[in-house]
Amino acid sequence: MFIIAKETPLTLPLLQEFLDKHRREVENRYKKLQAAYESDHDILHDPEKPKYKPDNRIVVNFPKYITDTMNGFFIGNPIKIVADDETVSAFVEYLDQYNDQDDNNAELSKIMSIYGHGFEMYYTDENSELCMTYLSPVEAFMIYDDSIVERPLYFVRRYTDRDNHEFGSISDKYGVRYFKVTGGLKWLDEDWAPHYFDGVPAAEYLENAERQGIFEPVLSMVNAYNKAISEKANDVDYFADAYLKILGASVDNEDIAFIRDTRVLNLTGEDAEKIIAEFMDKPSSDTTQENLLERLERLIFNMSMVANISDENFGASSGIALKYKLQSMSNLEKTKERKFTSGMNRRYKLLFSHPASKVQADSWVQLHYQFTPNIPANMLEEAQIAAQMEGITSHSTQLKVLSVVNDVQGELDKIEEENSAPAETIVEKAMFGDARESSAPATIQIDGLEVSKAVNEDLTNG
Repeated sequence: MFIIAKETPLTLPLLQEFLDKHRREVENRYKKLQAAYESDHDILHDPEKPKYKPDNRIVVNFPKYITDTMNGFFIGNPIKIVADDETVSAFVEYLDQYNDQDDNNAELSKIMSIYGHGFEMYYTDENSELCMTYLSPVEAFMIYDDSIVERPLYFVRRYTDRDNHEFGSISDKYGVRYFKVTGGLKWLDEDWAPHYFDGVPAAEYLENAERQGIFEPVLSMVNAYNKAISEKANDVDYFADAYLKILGASVDNEDIAFIRDTRVLNLTGEDAEKIIAEFMDKPSSDTTQENLLERLERLIFNMSMVANISDENFGASSGIALKYKLQSMSNLEKTKERKFTSGMNRRYKLLFSHPASKVQADSWVQLHYQFTPNIPANMLEEAQIAAQMEGITSHSTQLKVLSVVNDVQGELDKIEEENSAPAETIVEKAMFGDARESSAPATIQIDGLEVSKAVNEDLTNG
């Protein structure tokens, strides 16, 4: 975390100091976390073994599994945003659609899980539309003041062009200024350009207060697992390439080649019973290895607090048992939900403060965020529980048990509407749609006589 005194101007020497500190953090921490997620693990960089020894290097990518499982659970169902004012709701919906925000939220959540935190930057495009984009800690950082609330003072973004020259931008609560790193740090413009947001146009999203990635605490165990399963594969190779030991008989090179190619061994001697021909086996440690692998796998999931949903026993669990298995991950989800809500509050507070906003600046307080964890549902069990609550709780509480019902009040309104309609109409619409209403009688009355429509048309035309 980067902190300076509140009124400290960000001079070039001070900016250089922060850039150097950020670069060290990127090299020593963030790149390792990124590599772990992308299957570039430590075992791939271990010294090579002698050529006569098997040297398998197997990567079991627990970091990616843990990250993707957690984020599928947290944000697999997009966040729903509603406001007390329909105008505000419509504007938020437009903003999110314009920026493809469901996808942005998912990517931002993934960045948070990998690195422990991530950033969102706000700007206006060439069409003067409000825009937002996500950034990883590899490419950006925030500088806070030294107050107890740690208010954002500067937001720094760094990037490289196609010629691998490094540039960057820095934003405060008034404007933005650009700089060049390659060839010596220097400003690219004489003054700050206004951005018109009421504050530093960026927000930091935290995975947790410690800014720790979700798989970071178990990386050492992941490396141990990779080493153990690779050695197990080496033992298989050792067994496949075992040496044949022949004692009590002389075998020339031609015979050795014949034995190797035909896998037939036919040795003779004066005392054939004393001839020993057997493979030299390496001592087996299969049981020890399997116990180690099972223990490491169990510890990895336990310490990361993410459920192993690929476990064969997972899918057979009842609703209550499933909730117990997901309890740890649900706790993580609730923590992340609160942190994400804090970031989203800052997002819309800044966006609504811009002159391009179509709502009042303080309208962000009307927003309500609905997070729906992506939990497998047992509909039969939920329906049975809801039915047993009849007469004990309100209909609203009853409906909340059903995961298929997202909008409880909307569902109650539909039930009331159906109850107020005639039963026959409801059944007819369910079975026939509007077919009965549109169908006409096959006969008509003319002067008291019942005549078919076809005959009437013939008489009229005749």
